[in-house]
Amino acid sequence: MDEKAAITANTLELLLLNQTAIRTALEELSLWVSQRGSIHNHDNVMAALVTLDTHTEAISIGIERLRA
Repeated sequence: MDEKAAITANTLELLLLNQTAIRTALEELSLWVSQRGSIHNHDNVMAALVTLDTHTEAISIGIERLRA
């Protein structure tokens, strides 16, 4: 792996870790909101988190390819 690919892979991995942390925080907040009666808002957040999960998989594959 050349230096540019390594830097790109490392940077993407850090962004992916940040995305995962933000996802976890949003889910916790959404559960808290849901427990207080805002089921609709919770459902909207959970739908958005599905998109994050889908993108996480694609990013992970891209990182693997850069490291190969």
